[in-house]
Amino acid sequence: MFLVLIVEDDAGIRGVLATLLTSQEYRVVAAESAARGVIEARNHRPDLVIVDLGLPDCDGLSVIGEIRRHSPVPILVLSARTAETDKIAALDAGADDYVSKPFSTPELMARVRAALRRKARGGERLPLLRFAEVHVDLEARTAQGPGGPLHLTPLEFRVLDCLERHAGMIVTQAQLLREAWGPERAGDSRGLRSYIKTLRQKLEPDPRQPRYLITEPGVGYRLLVEEDWRPS
Repeated sequence: MFLVLIVEDDAGIRGVLATLLTSQEYRVVAAESAARGVIEARNHRPDLVIVDLGLPDCDGLSVIGEIRRHSPVPILVLSARTAETDKIAALDAGADDYVSKPFSTPELMARVRAALRRKARGGERLPLLRFAEVHVDLEARTAQGPGGPLHLTPLEFRVLDCLERHAGMIVTQAQLLREAWGPERAGDSRGLRSYIKTLRQKLEPDPRQPRYLITEPGVGYRLLVEEDWRPS
């Protein structure tokens, strides 16, 4: 059973999260402050940390930073702060994902499952990416659709590489640009949007309503694998 640490000062939300997680057979440890959260993270070595940013003793960003000093555990931020700058700051501090309050229970649990799958995979790569009827082999650098082979450019494969390493999690624009293009293109968000649009045209069943290459407005992108995607 996976162990999830909840760092949340609101007792009601802590209770709701604990009930949701235990109903899915996760074990739960809870902390009501930043200081206690860091202690529990060290003592229990959780498989996932869910942390609020608005904690009574200090900002949740400090919790993320302290945990990252000694652990690569997946960290999911659950916060009422919805500004793009807050999301980017949390991801830059070391968080893996960000869910805004009030939250959707199915969405939150999907993010929990994605984070734990990534942890369980460790450094292993997904052998094949599936976009409905399109299959992409990142190792062989090939793509196959219902009509035959698809041509993806080396840069498009690098973008998919980066997204696959963080499958189910948010990847910021800055990180994608740095890893796929290099530091000299760090500010080219327009170019990145263009490549994502082209990838959707090649891979998505309906590029206008993407299922797999998801935009996180103002922040970055998220690759959903088949088990993450659910029709709305």
